[in-house]
Amino acid sequence: MRCCRPLVLAFAVLLSFSAQSFASAYNGRPKLVVVIVVDQFRGDYLERYRDQFTGGFHMLLERGANFTECYYDYANTRTGPGHATLGTGAYTNGHGIGSNDWWDPAQNKTVTSVEDGATSMVGGPGTGASPHNLLADTLGDELRLATQGTGRVFGVSLKDRAAILTTGFTANAAYWIDKSGGAFESSTYYMKELPAWLQTFNAGHHADKYANREWKDEAGKVLRTTTLHPDANGVPADYYEIVGATPYATDYQLEFTRELIEQEKIGAGPATDLLVISISATDILGHKVGPDSPQMKLMTMQLDKQLGDFFSYLGKQFGLANVWLALSADHGIVPLPEATKKLHMPGGDFDAGKLFLPMNVAISKKLKRPANEFVKAIVWPFVYLSEENFRAANVSEADAEKMAGEALLGNPFVRGYYTKAQLAAGALPADDLGRKYLHSYTPNGGWYAMAVPTPFMTDYAPGVDHLAPYSYDTHVPLVFYGLPFQAGTYRTHAEPVDMAGDARFPAGHYQAKPRGGQGADGGAGIATRRA
Repeated sequence: MRCCRPLVLAFAVLLSFSAQSFASAYNGRPKLVVVIVVDQFRGDYLERYRDQFTGGFHMLLERGANFTECYYDYANTRTGPGHATLGTGAYTNGHGIGSNDWWDPAQNKTVTSVEDGATSMVGGPGTGASPHNLLADTLGDELRLATQGTGRVFGVSLKDRAAILTTGFTANAAYWIDKSGGAFESSTYYMKELPAWLQTFNAGHHADKYANREWKDEAGKVLRTTTLHPDANGVPADYYEIVGATPYATDYQLEFTRELIEQEKIGAGPATDLLVISISATDILGHKVGPDSPQMKLMTMQLDKQLGDFFSYLGKQFGLANVWLALSADHGIVPLPEATKKLHMPGGDFDAGKLFLPMNVAISKKLKRPANEFVKAIVWPFVYLSEENFRAANVSEADAEKMAGEALLGNPFVRGYYTKAQLAAGALPADDLGRKYLHSYTPNGGWYAMAVPTPFMTDYAPGVDHLAPYSYDTHVPLVFYGLPFQAGTYRTHAEPVDMAGDARFPAGHYQAKPRGGQGADGGAGIATRRA
């Protein structure tokens, strides 16, 4: 394994320097670096509501370095790949995470990006999770290596993949919630049992105080409730889906994070510590209501206040001069179909799962074979194939994937496709779209074809999804705050791969990022200097 962004090491080494290494009042080594990833947070939100912010977003925009033109340069805009990209400074063709889930031919089933059969859950039942699928190390890994383990790394989210893929192999701990009941849990990859303080926290039923509440707008209208009762069919309530779709989930996350900081004494050690917080509520709600809904606006405004309170807490704990902050997102979101249709824009919804049968029938007919499962799974936009069945029909990988791609064409929500063989060989058009799909290549999943969706189409009815190479999914915020960063709004090109390597240089040094795509080895990054 090698680091996909060599300059990430420079940041980690910088953080390992002692205060005596610098003659100036600023020693270049913060006590704590906090990376905040707001799940499903479009880049235009900060501009759209800027004049209404008074809290954390206001502080970052007024006193931080805000890169407004930040776009992912790949097509597979999912939570898993996005968090891996922010953590490693590489795209999927560097870190390997192609989606949240994929078909595993060896196990003959769909697996998650962090599922690890060699581990078990800690604090709950079931198979554990780890970063074992990552093909690149993270900023946290480089920090741990540079400080010989004295710098510590922690990840917090409602989602396992968000807490794990941003922090990497050497993290001291990654925590997420049990979706059914809300208790925080982890994996034996990190620990044999939950620390005593967390067992006490969970035993105190902190999750319960956010249940059975009403989320209201400014006029007192109830927007959502967090009642945890079984539904009309007797299906048990799901804490993640019900509480998670309200700002109460973020209150809960940040309450837990404060407890984590204090109990683990994060930021109080001899070296810089790294804390990654992935805010999940914006994604859970955004899928249901879309980016232009009053609910999404209100959640954004309340997140502004929640972050403001959290930053004030960090200031009291450490002094903000001793903290570096970074904020970005893993992807955006497409508008609701009714919103685009109202403006006479193309778009609509579809069910990718309904492609399974017709694709298998079409391929069987073309091969003049009895109906068979040539397509094993569809995790949109990936279509995973049966190597065994195609080989039995004397069909090569390249031909099988092309056959599957052709079976996709003709659907109004597909404008094209690329095969795994094409992606692996780099045999794509030398244009923006081709480069984005090249950066989306993953060796995981066996044989597959990757669909190119029609703009503004969504596979998430009722609701909306993110999975496309278009600006509504690729445009995200990128903001840095701290002593090395010159405050201002920068409207030059930036990419989320810069998150892992932006704060690399001592005060007074400046390096601008050249325009251009990133490959598996990343590229030059951005840094700002203090005036």
